[in-house]
Amino acid sequence: MCLEPSLSLPLVHPHETAWRRDRPIEPEATALLVVDVQNLEISPPIEREHPAFVADLQARVVPNIARLIAACRQAGIEVVYTVVESLTRDGRDRSLDHKLSGILVPKGAWEGQMIDAVAPRDDEIVLPKTSSGVFNSTNIDYVLRNLGVRHLLVVGLLTDQCVDMAVRDGADRGYYTICISDCCSTYTADRQANALQAFGGYCRTVTLEAMLAEIAASARKTRAG
Repeated sequence: MCLEPSLSLPLVHPHETAWRRDRPIEPEATALLVVDVQNLEISPPIEREHPAFVADLQARVVPNIARLIAACRQAGIEVVYTVVESLTRDGRDRSLDHKLSGILVPKGAWEGQMIDAVAPRDDEIVLPKTSSGVFNSTNIDYVLRNLGVRHLLVVGLLTDQCVDMAVRDGADRGYYTICISDCCSTYTADRQANALQAFGGYCRTVTLEAMLAEIAASARKTRAG
C-alpha cells in the first residue's frame, strides 16, 4: 500500500529539528582528511594529459590546502592523509578495479608520497588505499572513532572520484562532513562543478576563507571555555 503525501504526516521528526548540517565544528572532535594529494597527480604522464589541471594544482589548490593544514594544526585539529599506494611492490594486493584500470603505485614509490608542500608530519596518520573509497578499503572509520571525531573536513583529489567517495561514505557513517571546495580539484572545470553539485546533499560545502574563519572562531570559543 502506498500512502500519498499529506500535511498530516510530518516530513521531519520533532526531535530532528536540532540536527543541522551547518553545525559549527569543535576542534577536539574534528579531523581534516587530505585525499590523494600525492606526487602521482603531478607526475609527467598527468602533466602531459592535463597541463591546466597540474598548473592550477600547484599555483592555487595545493597552497590552499597547505593553509588549511596549518590552521588545523594550530587549532589542534587532527590531520589524516590517504594516498593511492599498494601494500606491496608488485601491487598484488590491489583492488580488482585498480587492476582492471591499470593503476599501480608500488609500495614506497615516489608517486605515492604526498606533495612536499602538504606533506604529513612524523606523527600524523597516513592510510594507503587501492580503491576510490577510503572508507571501503582502510580502517579509517575505526581510527576516526578512536580519535573521537564527529566533524570531518574533506579536501583533495580528485573531486569527482576519491573526494566524492569520502564525502558520501563519511556522511553515511554518521560524520558531519564538510567539503572545502577550493581545496579540491579534478581534471576539468566542468567535472569540478558537476561533482560539487552531485554530492552537495551529503555535506556542507564551504570555501577556504569561510573554513579558516570558522576554525579561528571555534578555537577562540574553546580557549574561552
